[in-house]
Amino acid sequence: MPIYSVAALTDLAMRALSRAGANATMAAATAEALVDAELQGLASHGISRIPQYVMHLRNGRADGGAVPVIVKSKGGAVLIDAQNGLAFPACALAVQETIRRAQELGVSFAGVTRSHHFGVAAHHLQPVGDAGLVGLAFGNSPAAMPTAGGRHPVFGTNPIAATFPRKHGPPLMIDLSLSEVARGKVMMAAKEGKAIPLGWALDRDGNPTTDARAALTGSMLALGGTKGAMLALIVELLACALTGAAFGFEADTFFVDEGNQPNLGQAFLTIDPGALAGRDVYLARIETLAGEMMKDPGVRLPGTRRRELAARHQVTGITIPDALATEVERLAG
Repeated sequence: MPIYSVAALTDLAMRALSRAGANATMAAATAEALVDAELQGLASHGISRIPQYVMHLRNGRADGGAVPVIVKSKGGAVLIDAQNGLAFPACALAVQETIRRAQELGVSFAGVTRSHHFGVAAHHLQPVGDAGLVGLAFGNSPAAMPTAGGRHPVFGTNPIAATFPRKHGPPLMIDLSLSEVARGKVMMAAKEGKAIPLGWALDRDGNPTTDARAALTGSMLALGGTKGAMLALIVELLACALTGAAFGFEADTFFVDEGNQPNLGQAFLTIDPGALAGRDVYLARIETLAGEMMKDPGVRLPGTRRRELAARHQVTGITIPDALATEVERLAG
């Protein structure tokens, strides 16, 4: 399997996206996010997404010429229109706005509408933690999970992420999908012809399955059952009802080339700790909790493993499966 440096893989991704019609800003932001996912060991949200994004750009499911714009602003609240482009430039603008407004007002909420797949949710929060602010990210996706007691997909897997800066050391970084596993893992298993564990998904008839291909045409099971489904409902309401974006059941699956423009939504909440108990109190409280967590052997603070993998891959390079590397090289021309 070929090994790429970060620079080489980023260049490859940018060329493939640009050739499919993405403008320079979109190609750069998307490539950075996908390579960042690879660095952290999240291959399901990394370079494997390029063929999907390329086909969506070519088929009009995503507009490669889109430039995100602020369409509404009031105090700490702001709405960004991604204009049906790939999500990453719009999310970057939203986060930039929440940082600026939270520093001025103490708190800020940004919604993104008419958007696309936004990848690893925590990726978008890195500038928030670097600015010493608390951040939360929410995003919906095409329907993949039934509601509590239901059988047909209504909600997306709807990731939630959070960052909490610390006085010493990197921020705590929390990132989770609300399905039992991220749907991208099922996508990877289907591509590789591998079975999935029982309890991950249902087939199209609502029966438990270990067939990854059947799972992609069926539905994912919510993390924690009813509780996970209700958290997914909260994300739909935050990211869609507030922004005017499409609910998950209104968006065609990402796993087909043809389909509608998904018109998904994202939401970002940024808080200045200094506006509440005060920065010093907040930082002291974080360290008290972190210290208590670390009393048990084997405990790692959230985000630690991803940072360790990223540091290792910066040195060793990133290994890409042969078939995927060949496909992406072809798409890059």
